[in-house]
Amino acid sequence: MGNNMEKPRALIAMSGGVDSSAAAALMCSRGYECVGVTMKLYDAEQTDSSRLKACCTLEDAEDARSVAYRLGIQYYVFNFKEDFREQVIGRFVDAYERGETPNPCIDCNRYMKFEKLYQRARVLGYDTIVTGHYARIAYDETSGRWLLKKGRNAAKDQSYVLYAMTQEELAHTQFPLGEFESKDEVRKLAASYGFINAEKHDSQDICFVPDGDYAAFIERYTGKQYPHGNFIDESGRVLGEHQGLIRYTIGQRRGLGIAAGKPVYVCRKSVADNTVTLSDSASLFSTRLTARDFNWIAFAQPPEHPIRVAAKPRYRAKEAPATAEAHPDGTVTITFDQPQRAITTGQAVVLYDGDTVIGGGTICQ
Repeated sequence: MGNNMEKPRALIAMSGGVDSSAAAALMCSRGYECVGVTMKLYDAEQTDSSRLKACCTLEDAEDARSVAYRLGIQYYVFNFKEDFREQVIGRFVDAYERGETPNPCIDCNRYMKFEKLYQRARVLGYDTIVTGHYARIAYDETSGRWLLKKGRNAAKDQSYVLYAMTQEELAHTQFPLGEFESKDEVRKLAASYGFINAEKHDSQDICFVPDGDYAAFIERYTGKQYPHGNFIDESGRVLGEHQGLIRYTIGQRRGLGIAAGKPVYVCRKSVADNTVTLSDSASLFSTRLTARDFNWIAFAQPPEHPIRVAAKPRYRAKEAPATAEAHPDGTVTITFDQPQRAITTGQAVVLYDGDTVIGGGTICQ
């Protein structure tokens, strides 16, 4: 991307948090000509909830600016709000309206950081983009492919949300924190530079829904009221009234408002007849799923024969042994050795071989 006669140039995505700040310091120490960039994605100030754990606040941008100043690097804010609205919030709302439960952090990484920001970096002549993700990138001489690997810090590993990265993006991205085995090491590094955010807590919520009330956000965003419908059991018997499909997700037990005399869980949602099916815990377990929009990282072409994998059907799930089979229509069927609980459409399934990401896609059935 850049000019090899001079210092290599790195565009650092700086959120204002300690991770991206430490990543910036490491790139400067490695001799890169660095520029810090905060992507303005969403006006967190518009939300009336507590911003303790939200990101994209004015304070975050000021923290990032302060770190850039201490490092002596230039700092800019890129306004990507329209793209974020379309590619992340829009997709989030559409998925809920289809009865799915999406993970918007995956779309944010896919469409904003590693598409939009990468394109901007290329236009501006930067060699690499850098983020504070806990993951690693390696080049495999045998296959001639760039590989995505788990971060050394198993508790913080973020490879799951990065499965959509392309070969070109992997070739021009660096994750300096991928080799760190603890968050304390990262905080110590930030403190050694005198960064204002060395002890800052991590943002944990979806930035545009910091209070966690997805349904209320979707109603405000769309201006729609979602119709009530029937809770039914697996035989179709009506158990009561639900408050709109967007308020429920597979495996949910709390907040149903149903006195069934025993614990019941959401096991299915049907947009076609606006019903939510409730069942006991046993009905939540299944051994099979199908995924669409599959991105193979470890292979140039989908494998011709079924392969053995460790599959992770949601971010916080443990990997489980499974067999993956690619189909001519681009979908992939994952069959688990043991039944998995509450497999949910709209979530991602990511396949691993040891610490290497084989690929991933969106669960569609």
